[in-house]
Amino acid sequence: MGPEFDRCVIVDDDDDILLAARLLLRPLFREVITARTPEDALPKIERHTPDVVLLDANFARGATDASEGLAWLDRLTQLDPEIVVVMITAHAGVHVAVAAMKRGATDFVPKPWSNDRLLATVRTAAALRRSRVAAGAPRPAPASKSPLLGHSPAMARVHSLIERAAPTDANVLILGQNGTGKEVVARELHARSQRAGQVLQTVDLGAIATELIDSELFGHVKGAFTDAKTDRIGRIQAADGGTLFLDEIGNLPLHLQPKLLTALEQRQVTPVGANKPVKVNIRVIAATNMPRDRLMDERVFRQDLLYRLNTVEIALPPLAERPEDVIELAEHFLALYAERYNRPLPTLGDAARAALIAHDWPGNVRALRHAVERAVILSTRTVLDPEDFGLEAGVSRPAPTPTPQAADLNLDRVERRLVEEALRKHGYNITGAAAELGLSRAALYRRMEKHGL
Repeated sequence: MGPEFDRCVIVDDDDDILLAARLLLRPLFREVITARTPEDALPKIERHTPDVVLLDANFARGATDASEGLAWLDRLTQLDPEIVVVMITAHAGVHVAVAAMKRGATDFVPKPWSNDRLLATVRTAAALRRSRVAAGAPRPAPASKSPLLGHSPAMARVHSLIERAAPTDANVLILGQNGTGKEVVARELHARSQRAGQVLQTVDLGAIATELIDSELFGHVKGAFTDAKTDRIGRIQAADGGTLFLDEIGNLPLHLQPKLLTALEQRQVTPVGANKPVKVNIRVIAATNMPRDRLMDERVFRQDLLYRLNTVEIALPPLAERPEDVIELAEHFLALYAERYNRPLPTLGDAARAALIAHDWPGNVRALRHAVERAVILSTRTVLDPEDFGLEAGVSRPAPTPTPQAADLNLDRVERRLVEEALRKHGYNITGAAAELGLSRAALYRRMEKHGL
C-alpha cells in the first residue's frame, strides 16, 4: 500500500529536525520536501501545492516569541486561503498556539514531539486539505458577492436563511448530502457575521481519529496522558472570539456529546486533565450528511445537544432538485479550471447543456465540479459535447409520476396528500418541507399531528 497523500513541505532551521521529520513522515507522503528558511520554502510551496506545510515558529537566533513564524503564516494563508499549516516550535506556550490557530494554522506541535502524535496531527491535517479541495470551497469573495452559486427557488430559500441568520450569534446546523456545499455555507455565514474579522476554526470530525477527538476539541494539560508532553490548546478555545465550524458533527462519539453540550451551555471548556475551566466566546456552526431521521435517534445523537446546535437549520438541496442551477455552476467551474490549467475557455454545446441538466448528479456539486475539471483537462474542443463530461447525449431525467388526483376536492385529504408529498420530496426534512408548503415548522408539525404522519 502506497503513501496516503502527495506532498509535505517542512520548514525548519535545524537540519536534525528536518531529517527526523522527513524520515518519520515519508510513509505518509509521496514526496517530503525540506527547506531551512521560509524564503527557500516559498517557491517550493507555490510550485508543488503541498497537502501540509510544517512551519517552524522561530528562525532568528535566540528568538522565542514566534513573531517571524506568525508573519510567514500570514503570508502563506494570503497566498493560498486553503493552505494547511501546522506550526512547530520548541517554545510551546499556549499563547503562541492560540495566536497561530487564530491566524489560520490548522494545528500546533511542540518540540520535542511524540512521533505518534506528530503522525496523527499531520495525517489529520492532510485529510482536512483533501476534504477542502474535494468540497471545492471557493476562495473568499468580495462582501458584495456570495460564493454560493444558484438562483433556483430551492437555493433562494438557502440564501434567505443565510441572510437572516448570519448577522446574529445564533448557532446554525447545516444538513445536506455529501457534495452539496455545507462548508461553503459555513464560510458564508461567518463572512457575513459580526465575527467576520475573527477566526473561523474548522474541525472535521470525520477526519480525526475517535480517540483523539476529546483532546482536539477541548485540549489537554501536560501529563494528562502518556503522550501529553506539554499543554495543548483545543480547537474550541482556539476559536475564541470567532466561529467554530464543526463539520460532520454526526461523527461526534456519544460519550463526548454531553461534554460539548456543557461547553456550549456554560461557554467554557475544561481541557483533558485540567481542574479549572477556561471561558470562551464562540459562535457554533455545525454540519452533517447524516439523514435527519437518524440524527433524531437518541441512541445516535443526544437531542438536547441537537436543540442547542440547530437554533437555525439550513437544509441544502441535492443538485438533482435544482437543475436550473446546473449550467450556472458548470460555466463557473469552466472559467475556474480554464484559468487554473492555462487553457482556452471552452463553451457548452446545446447537447452538453441538455445532458448536464438531465443528469441526476448523485455526487452533487462536487461531482459536477470534477466532471468539468476532467473536460477542461482532456478535451481538445472549443465547444464541449456530452462525452467530454462522461455523459450520454439524449438521456433525459425521468419525469416524476404524477399523483392521481381523481378530482378529490376533500380539503382534509388534499392537505394530507400535499404534506406527504412535500415531506417525501425533502427526505422528511421539516425545514425544507415547511418552506415548500409556505408554512412555519410549528404549523407543519401541527398538520402532521392532525393527519397522523
